[in-house]
Amino acid sequence: MGATRTPAHTVVNVSFQGDDWDYDTTATLGGHRFRLIRVGTSGDAESAAAQVAAWSEHAQAVGVSGLREARAAGHFTGAPSDLQPVLEAGRQVPVCDGGMLTDILQEWAIRRVQAEMPGYFANARVVVVGGTARERTIAVLREFTDNIIFDEPGHPLVLPGEAKTNPITAAAAGLGEFAFRHIPGVVKDQLDGPIGWLTDKVAHAAAADADVFVGSFSELMRFGLPPLKGKAVITSTVTEERLAVLADLGADLVVDVVPQPFDVVVVPAMLEAMVAATLPVGGELTSDDLARFIQQAGLESTLFWPNGRRRKSRFAFVIHPLSTQYFKNVEPLGTLAGIPGMTDVVEKAVAYSPPFVYSHVTGIVSATGDEAEGWLITVGGTPKQMLAHPPEFTYSRLLEAAEMSRRLGAQIMGLGAFTKVVGDAGVTVAKQARLPVTTGNSYSASGALWAAHEALRRLGIAEIDDDGVMHGKVMVVGASGAIGAACARLLALAADELWLVSPETAKLLQLKQEIEAEHPRAVVHVATNPTGPLPEMDMIVTATSAAGQKVLDIMQVKPGCVITDVARPLDLSAEEVAKRPDVLVIESGEVELPGDVHMKQIGLPKGVVYACLAETVVLALEGRFENFTVGRTISWPKVKEIYRLGLKHGMKLATISGVNGPYTDDDFARVRANALAAREAR
Repeated sequence: MGATRTPAHTVVNVSFQGDDWDYDTTATLGGHRFRLIRVGTSGDAESAAAQVAAWSEHAQAVGVSGLREARAAGHFTGAPSDLQPVLEAGRQVPVCDGGMLTDILQEWAIRRVQAEMPGYFANARVVVVGGTARERTIAVLREFTDNIIFDEPGHPLVLPGEAKTNPITAAAAGLGEFAFRHIPGVVKDQLDGPIGWLTDKVAHAAAADADVFVGSFSELMRFGLPPLKGKAVITSTVTEERLAVLADLGADLVVDVVPQPFDVVVVPAMLEAMVAATLPVGGELTSDDLARFIQQAGLESTLFWPNGRRRKSRFAFVIHPLSTQYFKNVEPLGTLAGIPGMTDVVEKAVAYSPPFVYSHVTGIVSATGDEAEGWLITVGGTPKQMLAHPPEFTYSRLLEAAEMSRRLGAQIMGLGAFTKVVGDAGVTVAKQARLPVTTGNSYSASGALWAAHEALRRLGIAEIDDDGVMHGKVMVVGASGAIGAACARLLALAADELWLVSPETAKLLQLKQEIEAEHPRAVVHVATNPTGPLPEMDMIVTATSAAGQKVLDIMQVKPGCVITDVARPLDLSAEEVAKRPDVLVIESGEVELPGDVHMKQIGLPKGVVYACLAETVVLALEGRFENFTVGRTISWPKVKEIYRLGLKHGMKLATISGVNGPYTDDDFARVRANALAAREAR
C-alpha cells in the first residue's frame, strides 16, 4: 500500500478588495500542504462577514484583509472599525488580520535594507501615505530619521527644535527647513476649504523632495506620486504590473515587505492564517510560531531595483567667508560694508548670524551609477572673527549647521576652510553632532600632491622618471599640521630630498623619524624657518594656518619652482604671485565632480570643488557615513583610501588653477620660458 498523503490545510483569504485576484489553488510551504482560496468582496462588509462565517465551517483558518486598500481605491466608504464584526463572524476557526506578521515583516524589511546599504535611511525624508497598518515601519524608521511626514491626520509631527504647533502657524513662524516646506496634509476625501487645499498642496511639495515613500500601492496611486528617480518605495504585494508602474516613474528601490512564495498573490493575513492552520486545534498563534514558520519556509522581503542597482545619498558641507571681500557680493551686506567705518561692524555682526543654505547641489552621478545631492551651508564668521573668539563660539555655529543638515536629510557633513582648523579640528563637533563629520583633510592632502605632480609634468623642467619620482628637492611649510604632515609622507615617496618646516620643532623631529622608518630611502631635513633652503626647492607645499601672515619670501624661490598653496586663506596673495612670472603657484588640488553638477558659484569652474568638499561627496557616494577625517592627525591609509575611492567614483583632477583662475597651455608655456630665461641669467 502507498503512504497516506497528509491532507492539505484549507486557508481562505476574504478580501475587501475586488475579485480580480481571486484563486483556488494548492501549494506547499514550510513542509505543509495548503489549499489556498481568495475571495474578493469589493468593499461589501456584509458580504465579507458572510464569507468569513461560511468558510469557517470548512477551512482550518481564515485571513481578512484589504479594508484600507479598498477604502483608498474607493471600493469601501466605511471606517476601519467596520473590520471587527467581520473578524468576529468566524467563530469556528482562527480568523487573522495579518497585524502580528505585518509588524515582523515591516521591521525586518527596513532592517534588511539598512544592513545591506548602511546609512540608507539615515536622516531620510520620508512621506507616509495613507493609514494602512504600517505603524511598525514608522517606528523602525524613527530609529534612523526624524524627517517623517504624513498625508493624513492622526500622527504626531516633530518640528525642528521639538516645537509642536499648528501647521499653519509653524509655516508663518518659519520653523525649520524641512518641516516648514513639508507640513502634512490630509486625506483627499477629507479636504474641506482653503486650509485643507493648502495643506494638501504642501504635502505634495514634500513628496517632490522626499527620499522614501511608504504606503500601499492603492494609497500611493491615490496620492499621486512625483517622479521617483533617486527615491525608494516601501510597499507590499508588488505584482509585475505594479512594479512596471513604479519603474516607469523612475524608482530606484522598491521594497515589497510581504514575501510572495507562490504564483498567486498572498497578503500578510493569508500567510498568518496559513501558520494558524498548522497549529493544534485551539492553539493560539504567537510570534514564536510565526518566526519558526518564516525560517522553515525561507521567507523574506523582496528588494527590487527596477532601473538597476544604485543609491542616492545626501551630504552637507559648511563654508564661510574667507575675508570681508565676500560681503561685497551679498546684499544688503555689500551696501553696509561700503559705508566708511562699517566693514568691521558688518564682519562682527555676520559672525553671530545663524547658518543658512547657500546652495543646493544636484547632478552628481558616480561612475558606478550612484548619485549624491547636497547643500552648502554658510556660517558667518571670517577667519579673523573665528580666531578672535574661543573655539566654543565656532563649535556652537557648526552644531547649528549640523542640525540644519540633519533636517535637510544629509547623511554626512563636511567642514570647509577655517571651520576645520579652529579648536580641535572637528573632534568636538563630530562627538556632539547627530550626523557624521569629516574635515576633508585626507583628500586635500592627496589632491594637493596630485595637482603639484601634474603641474611639474606639464611645466617640463624638473626631472621625473618613469615611476613618477621627481629627482629634486621639495619642502612642506606647515609640516606639523594635519594636511602638511600627510603631504610630507606622500612627498617622501615622490622626491629625492624632503624639507619639513614649522615652528613646532618637536613635532617635526617625530614626523621625520616616522617617515624615515616608513621609507628608508627618504632623505629628510627639518627647519623652523624656510629661508635657508628655500632657493634650492623644486616644489613647495604651503599648508599653514597663518591666516594671511607671510610664510615665505617668494622672491627667494628658484625659477621654475611649483608652489602648491593648500592653506585657506591662501598663504600667497595675488600681489605676491605677480612678482614671480617664472614660478607656478597653484591653489592646491581642486577636483572635478562626476556628472552635470549644478550649484551656486564658489569661485571655481562649473563642477569643480575643493578637495575637502570632494571628500565629503566621495564618502556620500560610497555610503561611508562615518567620522572619516577629524582631528589634527591624518591617517596615511585613509589618504590612500580616499584617493582610490575618488577614482572609483569618477573624480578627476580639475584644471589646475592659480590665484587668477585656471592655467592654460599658454600659461604653462610662458612660465616655462620665463623660468628657463631666469636660470640662464643666473
